Amino acid sequence: MFATMGALGLAPTAQAAEQPFRALSTSDFTLTGRGAAKVVIVGGGIAGLTAAYELGKAGYDCTVLEARDRTGGRNFTVRGGDTTTDLYGNTQTARFADGHYMNAGPARIPQWMVTLDYCRELGVPIEVFTNVNADAYLYNESAGMTKPMRYRTAKADVYGYVSELLAKATDKGALDQELTADDQERLVEFLKDWGELGDTLAYEGGERRGYTTVPAAAGTPGVLLGDVPSASDVFASGVGRYFSFEFGFDQAMLMFQPVGGMDQIPKALTRAVGAHRVRTGAAVTKITDTGSGVTVTYTQGGRRKAVDADYCIAALPPNILAKIPHNLGSGVQSALEAITPSSAAKIGLEYRSRWWELDHRIYGGITETDQDITHIWHPSYGFHGERGILIGYYNYGGDADTYAKLSPRQREARAVAAGVKIYGEKYRSELVSSFSHHWRQTPHLEAAWHNTPGGPDDTRYQPLNEPAGRVSFAGDWLSYTDAWQHGAFTSARKAVTALHARVLAS
Repeated sequence: MFATMGALGLAPTAQAAEQPFRALSTSDFTLTGRGAAKVVIVGGGIAGLTAAYELGKAGYDCTVLEARDRTGGRNFTVRGGDTTTDLYGNTQTARFADGHYMNAGPARIPQWMVTLDYCRELGVPIEVFTNVNADAYLYNESAGMTKPMRYRTAKADVYGYVSELLAKATDKGALDQELTADDQERLVEFLKDWGELGDTLAYEGGERRGYTTVPAAAGTPGVLLGDVPSASDVFASGVGRYFSFEFGFDQAMLMFQPVGGMDQIPKALTRAVGAHRVRTGAAVTKITDTGSGVTVTYTQGGRRKAVDADYCIAALPPNILAKIPHNLGSGVQSALEAITPSSAAKIGLEYRSRWWELDHRIYGGITETDQDITHIWHPSYGFHGERGILIGYYNYGGDADTYAKLSPRQREARAVAAGVKIYGEKYRSELVSSFSHHWRQTPHLEAAWHNTPGGPDDTRYQPLNEPAGRVSFAGDWLSYTDAWQHGAFTSARKAVTALHARVLAS
């Protein structure tokens, strides 16, 4: 009751938001004597599909309008035979082998996100996505590195020297005013373990760095990786900049992915909503609040059509919504225009063999580099198979925009040249095909994610956080987890809860 009052503005909304989400039910109407309404949902991405799915549980008559030929929005898994044409006119058809794919949009799911709850509810099986791998590489060309370094080696060296310096500073009394003698002793003991220091508090390397010959049977105790660099060289290499990544709340292992591709989520949502309620190829051209309802006009197959409904949930990206004529007021338009799109891109490189497993002993995980490709992802599925697809770049901002201006063949050549510096010639010689995807150049989306200055609760976005007449808004861009499906799910839940409360009170 309190959550409903909050949605109606009769109680503090912050307190109402603290209440856990309660799924709608047909009993909500049978117990009140009221009936469900008709709702048109603009946008068949995760937020739009979730709104239709949750409203459908209570018997709402929902129609989803999606401009593209598939649902899911930025949740897009590329498989063999998929064809796209970007805004520069580049047309590509993926030639990936059966069973292989690249997730061009979202690709990983942290354990705490409600995305996993929907996977469970919808029957979408999941598997581990390897976000951090001790045997993946780090390569900072600008720092003078001429060969890659294993993540484990870099981490051991950075942690080792930081521990040595802090332990020696403590031992010389530099922290006497900060810590008690007992605390200093405990700190040094921790640093000796954390940095693998010797009795003299010096870092000299060790098994954490890795081996040139790994331990095996009797007679093969293993040969430690030698040539421990100096502390100055380690800090100059800049490899330590990558370690905070795994501490991020949204990046910490374990992480997961749906078995068979991230698009298993929108596919399951579409089935649950009912494919007959989803109209693809339907590009919205106008949204009109009539006072007693909403009329949404759109084009489909070259014909102009319209949907009349009691309410509308607008779940398109804000940069696309801002281009659609409406009568929702200047406040809504200004709020939409205040949210700016961001660029990101990926390229999938398909190889005839999984040489990164065979030659480099890398199973999943991400190689980090300061080159314009930014990241190289090793697949977290299909281990020991004949083929595999690497993500040859996952970059953003200016780097993504620079690659987008190239032809697909030029993108491939540039990405491969960067990868050869890290992995060697097999990065080129084993290549079979590629497919590149750039979100700012994707029709009907034109963004990878969005920049919302001040956060979604900033006063400038207030017109989007409450209904504009009979039109409500939903999307990850109206959440504190923009670019994650979790944001789309939770935003849709918020919109659905408020709409349902309004219908029950009408």
